[in-house]
Amino acid sequence: MARAGLCSRRDAERWIAEGRVAVDGEVLTSPAVTVTADSVVRVDGKNLPEPERARLWRYHKPAGLVTTHRDEKDRPTVFAALPEGLPRLVSIGRLDLSSEGLLLLTNDGALARRLELPATGWVRRYKVRVHGFVDPAKIAGLARGITVDGVTYGPIRGQLDRQQGSNAWLTLSLNEGKNREIRRVLEHLGYPATRLIRLAYGPFQLGHLERGAIEEVPKKVLQEQLGGGAAAAAGGTAVARRPAPSRSKMGQSKAGRAKAGRTTTGPPTADRPPGPARRKRDPVGGAPRA
Repeated sequence: MARAGLCSRRDAERWIAEGRVAVDGEVLTSPAVTVTADSVVRVDGKNLPEPERARLWRYHKPAGLVTTHRDEKDRPTVFAALPEGLPRLVSIGRLDLSSEGLLLLTNDGALARRLELPATGWVRRYKVRVHGFVDPAKIAGLARGITVDGVTYGPIRGQLDRQQGSNAWLTLSLNEGKNREIRRVLEHLGYPATRLIRLAYGPFQLGHLERGAIEEVPKKVLQEQLGGGAAAAAGGTAVARRPAPSRSKMGQSKAGRAKAGRTTTGPPTADRPPGPARRKRDPVGGAPRA
């Protein structure tokens, strides 16, 4: 039901409990039922629609939005901010309220769960502004992992990009993102994060996607990056693979490619992450590597 875009998995369980779902003519009272390709599933007396192929979108999440469909505190959500006309989407991982940058969205819950697993080997890369005078050795030491308040975090590869007065910009990369991991680790080191921007999730880049904009990843690109095709991923047989270098500028519109061809120079400010003007480009999204 969730895969067909009717509702969330949690809502599906509630609908079943309410007696709204039948499989092969039998009204369900529990979701613990095996359904095959030959099963006839009806919701409110109507046949379940055929699911779409698995699709993926890059979204530039602004700060101030919660990554959820419904928020108990009635705060603005990512999904309420999306333009009309999209299918029902779920996020691959999350960004907290005050974080921003790349958020991957998909219409396929199974694909989302698969791409969230550290087993994919996909690196999440971030630019982080912190308050304090940073000791580069402390940041480098995160590569050995760290335990904070009884929670053990895996290796975090980091470097100091620029110290600007009492603030600094860091680049951090990790394979597994636990809840508020970067903020908690940096706070533990004495460097509270004041801005956090996700630049990349595996081969998919924030690039020059405007804040609040969303752009679908082309089907061909999705197939290449999943190693077995988006359709196979929806069926659970594809394995996400580590990104390989590419000479093409995949996942860009003409306007995006034009923007990607331009570089900016000048010193970083408190609101703009530092970075050199010319860098090797990543395969999806057209962003320079940080």
